[in-house]
Amino acid sequence: MANLRAIFKHPEDLYPMVKLKLAARQAEKQIPAEPHWAFCYSMLHKVSRSFALVIQQLDTDLRDAVCIFYLVLRALDTVEDDTSIEAEVKVPILKAFHRHIYNSEWHFSCGTKDYKVLMDEFHHVSVAFLELGKGYQEAIENITMRMGEGMAKFICKEVETVDDYDEYCHYVAGLVGLGLSKLFHASGKEDLASDSISNSMGLFLQKTNIIRDYLEDINEIPKSRMFWPREIWSKYANKLEDLKYEENSVKSVHCLNDMVTNALTHVEDCLKYMLALRDPAIFRFCAIPQIMAIGTLALCYNNIHVFRGVVKMRRGLTAKVIDRTKTMSDVYGAFYDFSLMLKSKVDDADPNARKTKDNLEKILKLCRDSGALGQRNSYIIQSKPRYNATLIAAIFIIIAILLAFLSTTRPTYNMCWEEIQQIFEARMCHVVCSYVV
Repeated sequence: MANLRAIFKHPEDLYPMVKLKLAARQAEKQIPAEPHWAFCYSMLHKVSRSFALVIQQLDTDLRDAVCIFYLVLRALDTVEDDTSIEAEVKVPILKAFHRHIYNSEWHFSCGTKDYKVLMDEFHHVSVAFLELGKGYQEAIENITMRMGEGMAKFICKEVETVDDYDEYCHYVAGLVGLGLSKLFHASGKEDLASDSISNSMGLFLQKTNIIRDYLEDINEIPKSRMFWPREIWSKYANKLEDLKYEENSVKSVHCLNDMVTNALTHVEDCLKYMLALRDPAIFRFCAIPQIMAIGTLALCYNNIHVFRGVVKMRRGLTAKVIDRTKTMSDVYGAFYDFSLMLKSKVDDADPNARKTKDNLEKILKLCRDSGALGQRNSYIIQSKPRYNATLIAAIFIIIAILLAFLSTTRPTYNMCWEEIQQIFEARMCHVVCSYVV
């Protein structure tokens, strides 16, 4: 029902959502036949649907390497995240994880739901890893070793200062940026990006997640996970968990805005990294999550709901980002729009207002100076939609019926699924544009 209401409010989201749904179904049908690869790609779809979709665009050898890289690090992260594991058990596993990936019989039971399945059957990931090229294996092993050591360090250490915060984010996400840069280079498709800007790509995403996930982390059972640095939150509360209480709302929002302002410092490096990419598939793979991050920060900024529940981009806007992001001009346009949205929410009474505006103005200037803003569809500024609610409801029902029909009758057709999808997308584009644009 919530999705239906969102479509009525944002009818322009309808076509991208249908297109994304079809692309997701097609991606699920591309799972390899070999048992170990079938497990890896099936698990990828379960633990990260959005990542699984963008990864499918990469060429086969790089796609396999990135898939395994992601699952290895997701498994490592599952060990770190499981607060029921005692430190004396957890730390040695984290430090030795880079060796376990070479052992096709190793597994360790932890985590919940799909993450538990990943850990229980990790031998499939190891078998697939051993089939990768030597360059890919070395890059994955190196990053896994460094990440495991860093995670182990912060099992026994609190995030006190902003430097600690940057160091922790480097270990759990900046190294992912470095690893991906190594994989892209090993594929022969990209030059090797500098460690500095590769690190920023990871830090921007990780800091966005840490900001958005405050309530989930602080309410973690049996033990809270606390990643916001004391150097920031102690200016607004005696304890980090105090920020979730209603009586502290004003201070909580000021703290939140301080955290967002810190995250914005990485945007310049991220834009520089993406500008240097040559391969279109690699570009989309990198750009889509970065746009999602700046969009999420725009929603979180000055938003007390971060301390009450989940704040995230609506599905239709996510689908629109995935559909539209093809060139650097699209990236500049998205960062410009979301930065404008964030800037419009800055209250001059906020203790960090001046610093926030300065950071945003740097981003806006970079986007303006790119010369790419003239021809773009805005994510934020839209004319009032001219549509009939009854027509939108009818289109929505027709789409549901057609999707069900295609799913159940596809095997009886002589034409391939790709042809059916192309025909359906063309028809939907015509119908949606006729009634909602």
